[in-house]
Amino acid sequence: MSCFWSSIDLPPQILAKGLFGGYDVWYHLLLSNWLDSSTQSLEHQLRKLIQKNEKINWILEIFQPLLVSVVGLLIMATLFLHELSYYLNIYTVHQMAVDLRRGENLPIHINMTFPSLPCDVLSVDAIDMSGKHEVDLDTNIWKLRLNSDGRITGTEYLSDLVEKEHEAHKHDGHKEHHEDSDKIHLQGIDEESQNMIKKVKQALAAGEGCRVYGVLDVQRVAGNFHMSVHGLNIFVAQMIFEKSTHVNVSHIIHDLSFGPKYPGIHNPLDGTSRILRGASGTFKYYIKVVPTEYRYISKEVLPTNQFSVTEYFSPIHDFERTWPAVYFLYDLSPITVTIREERRSFLHFITRLCAVLGGTFALTGMLDGWMYKLLEAVTKKNSRTIVR
Repeated sequence: MSCFWSSIDLPPQILAKGLFGGYDVWYHLLLSNWLDSSTQSLEHQLRKLIQKNEKINWILEIFQPLLVSVVGLLIMATLFLHELSYYLNIYTVHQMAVDLRRGENLPIHINMTFPSLPCDVLSVDAIDMSGKHEVDLDTNIWKLRLNSDGRITGTEYLSDLVEKEHEAHKHDGHKEHHEDSDKIHLQGIDEESQNMIKKVKQALAAGEGCRVYGVLDVQRVAGNFHMSVHGLNIFVAQMIFEKSTHVNVSHIIHDLSFGPKYPGIHNPLDGTSRILRGASGTFKYYIKVVPTEYRYISKEVLPTNQFSVTEYFSPIHDFERTWPAVYFLYDLSPITVTIREERRSFLHFITRLCAVLGGTFALTGMLDGWMYKLLEAVTKKNSRTIVR
């Protein structure tokens, strides 16, 4: 009993009342003591929650403007870099006018591969609309011998091009070829021709090809240039290929342009691959050359040409007597295009920059106000919940 009373931590006045008042007095005394202790714990918890809420509000009041400022600075920096790059980038302006140039040559840059024709039988010819077969101009053409894997095995400079009248040199030519063949039948084939025929047949059996590259410098008039076996005598060609349908003019155009290249130029035939399997025929590319001037921002002028192209393929059958070839028929446009590089003015850049930075500053101010109102509403709600 003494242990029980010693375990109850009550004031002496309340303990004395309990000893002499009975069970009811004990009940009321214990209940009032429990209520007092519960109230004190609730007040203690409330103070802790209020202190915690005040700390949260203090943290939010410090970091909320900091967060808005950081976001605003990031937006401003991003937009500034975008405007700066927009100002520094060079754009081009296109203008058209009548072409007044005359008396100039037209450079034709060629880089093609014929995987099924040896270099000994491949010739490059150029004809203009004046009717002359002119191929001995400022010509710089090289032929590279290729093995069956496409690797270079030898080099030859094409310097045996001649100038003949177009009427006397028929490429579809039936009369001249027959006259030549009759003469060769009468005179016989010399030793040099026999050696060439043997060499070409060995090259065909080994799968040799040829790569042609260089520059044709022709007159600035409409005409055509073509790669074919027309440089061979018809009788020699028949001895090598037996018939025209065995001539495979499959080709890959690595580069074909009519002048130096400028930034952004697109030559539509670059990368073109035309491979024939079990067939033969003539390829014709109809090209429209557009004279072009490219004016750099440094005021340097680059005269060149761009072009559009239409392609046509004509198959050759056994009964036909024409020989396959790859033709490039070009014509000049009377309109010249001037492409001029320009840069936006500095005042335009400053105006856009002020608008961007001012708009971002206003937006961050609005964002700061919205976040403050939102946090204030959330804080008031939490306070009401704690009080309840």
